[in-house]
Amino acid sequence: MNATAPWRAGVASDTGQHRPNNEDRVYVDEAAGVFLVVDGVGGHAAGERAAEVAVKTIPEQLATQDASPEERIRQAITVANNEIFELAQSDPDCHGMACVLTLVVAHEDRVTVGHVGDSRLYLVWNGVLRKLTTDHSPVGELEDLGKLTEEEAMQHPRRNEVFRDVGSRPREAHEEEFIEIKTIRFRPDAALLLCSDGLSDVLTAARIGAILQTYDGDCQAAAQRLVDAANQAGGKDNISAVFVAGPEFRPSELQEFQPRHVITRKRRRAWLKGALSRAVWLIAGMILGMLFWANVDRIFPH
Repeated sequence: MNATAPWRAGVASDTGQHRPNNEDRVYVDEAAGVFLVVDGVGGHAAGERAAEVAVKTIPEQLATQDASPEERIRQAITVANNEIFELAQSDPDCHGMACVLTLVVAHEDRVTVGHVGDSRLYLVWNGVLRKLTTDHSPVGELEDLGKLTEEEAMQHPRRNEVFRDVGSRPREAHEEEFIEIKTIRFRPDAALLLCSDGLSDVLTAARIGAILQTYDGDCQAAAQRLVDAANQAGGKDNISAVFVAGPEFRPSELQEFQPRHVITRKRRRAWLKGALSRAVWLIAGMILGMLFWANVDRIFPH
């Protein structure tokens, strides 16, 4: 990580209240600016093995490549994908295994994100908690579009289905509908939260934000409080959180906590309200104009 941006990171992961083993894996390298959350898919030991392959392969690939952050991320995730697939084909116990993941690579004053599946990345800045990644799932897609509320999506019976993963079939680095990539500025007074769906499926954005308000400079404690809260809310899945804070991040700056589609809906409503107001004035002007011309002879008699 760039020496001028000494971001701090904390990580916590737990099996949860209902699963026999933890198929989540997390990776943090502050010096390299690499942060990763992986959620295994496949059940039993298979999902766990897929997550282990990803969390081992991706940092290794990132370290050996000399390219743009986006290209490094694409190549690293693709190599992990194909290794997982090959292992699944060679070992019957691993058949059908895969994983979903969210990867962040920090470079200078920016971070590049590589994302596949329904784990998540949140940005905390300027008083707002905003979801930056798209959920690659039927229910998550409806939530992102605002067609389901956050609470409805959390309770939906198809919540855990995904239509993108890492490892279920061979992939190419630049294949469409595979890796979601974006680059954003990461300011010193901002923070990032990477998490598996075991956290976001039981804690609303408002609840996550309220927990982050207790941040006291200890990223490890913040990550652990999030995981503990998810367990207290039912802990129905494995739970993982990686919390990364800029050196100037302060919880007192946080005022509201909203997922992306809520912000988008508010902006859309504001635009519609403004457009409606403009339309009313336009129609009123047209009516007044018509009345004027209809009565012009009376107003200005010859």
